[in-house]
Amino acid sequence: MEDLLGLVGSVLASAIRYATPLVFAALGGLFSERSGVVNIGLEGLMLISAFTGVVGAYFSGNVLVGVLFALAGGLLFALIHALMCVTFEADQIISGVAINLLALGGTGFLMVVIFGSGGTSPRIGGFDEFPIPLLSRIPIIGPAFFNQSPLIYLMFLLIPVVYFVVFRTPFGLRLRATGEAPEAVDTAGVSVARMRYYGVALSGLLAALGGVYFSMDQLSAFTEGMTVGTGFIALAALISGRWNPIGAAVAALVFGFAQAVTFRIAQDAIPLEFLQMLPYILTIVVLAGFGGRAIAPAAIGKPYRKE
Repeated sequence: MEDLLGLVGSVLASAIRYATPLVFAALGGLFSERSGVVNIGLEGLMLISAFTGVVGAYFSGNVLVGVLFALAGGLLFALIHALMCVTFEADQIISGVAINLLALGGTGFLMVVIFGSGGTSPRIGGFDEFPIPLLSRIPIIGPAFFNQSPLIYLMFLLIPVVYFVVFRTPFGLRLRATGEAPEAVDTAGVSVARMRYYGVALSGLLAALGGVYFSMDQLSAFTEGMTVGTGFIALAALISGRWNPIGAAVAALVFGFAQAVTFRIAQDAIPLEFLQMLPYILTIVVLAGFGGRAIAPAAIGKPYRKE
């Protein structure tokens, strides 16, 4: 019985760890898409932030400085996306793809320039697990929820905070209205462009935290292409969660659980390549089953021209 409880607790803890970058990215995508800007560049925002965080931590020797560098990297690339989509009215899908390609190629190039070689960067100091006294000893849920890194605690905190901001504050009301009826927002004297810049900028900052988790928590180093499609799965979680932070977080945990289970299945029973496909197969199934019924913000993907 103790072995079974330990296994369940271990799988749950792993699911939460795998879901953490998904939740950060999905919450970021929520702000952008609620404002009316499609952001499939979440993958690139996470990747560039993972890289800039390692660069900052490597040269400063301080993990918090690394986090600041990561946030700056995510914000800068998000503002580039906002400039292209909001100011220049470029196609939002193409802009997002460009962000992803720029991040993938740019980080590979800068790895050689800064560290002298590609592949994996030198190791840096990262975040350690921080067990909460007494609570971390609770069977099953203790190790999963109360013996994690500070970034995971921050992830759990941000879910209700984002829900409150989006659905219970004047800023959230304006943001949602911008994605639904920008003409009404403009008539009320609120700048549609400014609200969309805010939404995309917040998406960059939150996606950056997902990148930080990859390079400064899971690995304590940067590896080229280390996000491996996480940004796209986060978008699937956002859509299946109906652009709601709680729904997106639950969907991300389902994806995280699927990934955690793949590492518990005996590889001699099922080919490793098939196990690695499972999270992405689940993404397709979820989008096929729920994507058609999920109602996106009415003005998403549509440039707004003030008349």
